Amino acid sequence: MGTLKTEPARSRPDLLAPPVTAALDRWPVDASVGVDGVLVASIDATLADTAAFCAAYEVGLEVSANCVVVAGKREGTVRYAACVVLATTRADVNGVVRRHLGVRKASFAPMAEAVELTGMEYGGITPIGLPGSWPVLVDPRVLATPYVIVGSGVRHSKIAMPGPALAVLPGVEVVEGLARPVD
Repeated sequence: MGTLKTEPARSRPDLLAPPVTAALDRWPVDASVGVDGVLVASIDATLADTAAFCAAYEVGLEVSANCVVVAGKREGTVRYAACVVLATTRADVNGVVRRHLGVRKASFAPMAEAVELTGMEYGGITPIGLPGSWPVLVDPRVLATPYVIVGSGVRHSKIAMPGPALAVLPGVEVVEGLARPVD
């Protein structure tokens, strides 16, 4: 986890967006990976973007995950999904995600829309605490990562958690081919 100084996430709600705190309070008790395995670390908010964060805190791109909000429209209704992929990859938005949403065209949701709908800060959006009606599409490589670093809902911290723990979150669907390696 590089130089991050982590502590149990539930002990630091000041480092989490409100929807993330609420989701941790509802963490499934029968989950194989308990909520106590979810850690949080304070970071410099100006270093929240993946490349800057990884360089500053000595975290490998292969253990850093991005959560992006994707939107597409069908029959006048906007459909949303969150995609969680490792920083060494990019989500296949106009292939796999578009087909999964059943829309003609998919794209990253506008920043203001993503912030309003998630209750999280742009650049800190995390799969923990997203709207319950959204599918959360996760690339299998993320689940295979022993400990993965993701957003915390705010830009001034990051969550570290076992990759397999993502599988217990509401709405998670593991999608083969979701991400492609960055060239």
